[in-house]
This record gives sequence, C-alpha cells and structure tokens, in this order.
Amino acid sequence: MAFMPTFSIVARYPETSALGMCVSTAIPAVGSVVPHVEANVGVIATQGYTNIAYGIKGLKLLRMGFSPQTTLEALLREDSEREMRQVIIIDRLGRKAAFTGKENAEWKGHIIGEDYVAAGNMLVSDRVLKAMADTFESSNGRLAERLMQSLEAGEAAGGDKRGKMSAALIVVGGMEHPKTRPFLSLRVDLHEEPVKELRRAFDSYKKWLRS
Repeated sequence: MAFMPTFSIVARYPETSALGMCVSTAIPAVGSVVPHVEANVGVIATQGYTNIAYGIKGLKLLRMGFSPQTTLEALLREDSEREMRQVIIIDRLGRKAAFTGKENAEWKGHIIGEDYVAAGNMLVSDRVLKAMADTFESSNGRLAERLMQSLEAGEAAGGDKRGKMSAALIVVGGMEHPKTRPFLSLRVDLHEEPVKELRRAFDSYKKWLRS
C-alpha cells in the first residue's frame, strides 16, 4: 500500500465505446498502481492510500455484471482501512460510483458528471477538480485528447500540492488501429514536468497514427 496524493479522471466515450483515464501525482510510477482499465468492462482508479485490490477485484465484479455502485460497496465492506481510500469507477454503460474516505489529505473530493468521474486528494484546492470537470465537459473529439486536456487543466489549476513526478494516460476501445494498437497506454514514471512530458509523448503518438 502506498499513499498517492493524486488527481485523476475516468471516462467513457459512448460513440466509440472507448474507456479510459488520465492521472498525475507527486509519487513515481503512478501508472503502475492507480489505473485499472478493461475494454468493454470499465475503469477504476484506486488512490489515496492505494490498494490495487480495488482495481483487480473491482474489474472482476464489473465483468460479472455488477454495477459500479454495488462493486464499490462490496469492496469497501471488506476493507477495514476504507477511510484511507479514494476510488472512482465508470463502466461500459456509463454507470458511475465514487468514494473519498475521511482520512485522505485535504483538499480532497470527487465530481461525478456525464460520462466521467474526477477525483483528487492533497490538492491545492477544489479548483483542480472543477477545472478538470469543466474542461472535459466543454471538450470535443476522441476520448484520449479530452482526458489529456482535462489533466492539463488540473495541473494548470495547481494540481497536487506536494509537487509533481509521474503521469499516465490509458484508453481502450475506439482506437484508429484496433488490430495493431487496440489500446493506448502512455506513462511518465519520473519527470520534473510529468504532464507536459505525457503531452509530448501523446502528440508524438498521434503523429504516428496519421503517418
């Protein structure tokens, strides 16, 4: 278990069946623990005092047909340290669930919107999530670009108050080359400007798709 002072967004794009998430934190290698994504199933971000069982068991329950809310409640019931967790979920049908435990560091909270959930803890203020939500709602185009813009907006609004070190972007389904590239998974594990570096990698990926 590792503490993740984190801001993230999970989302879906119903027109293409794409599911994905974007995340950044002041801890190395956020992409190795917080995101849990499965095509045609759902997306789970487990942060705060991260417990990857929420992602592994959660996707299994979603795969079995349980709703995000039922899935989250089942996971929380068996966790004696639930108040240390922050978990957000969206499934392929657009159903959503979120939990921010009382023992997460301020500022902490989550926003549930149409086809997305944004959450964060140890943020500079609630402006971070509001910027992420507003940007996602006002953006257009493919899910990966909308997620990237949302993360950039959160960073510009102050992001993680402890600093910045890693970021990740994952999208499954709805890709331009489904046979050769069925999913997008980009990670920046250790960098002074992880969100900017993630944008550089993502823009390079987009150029490759058009080549």
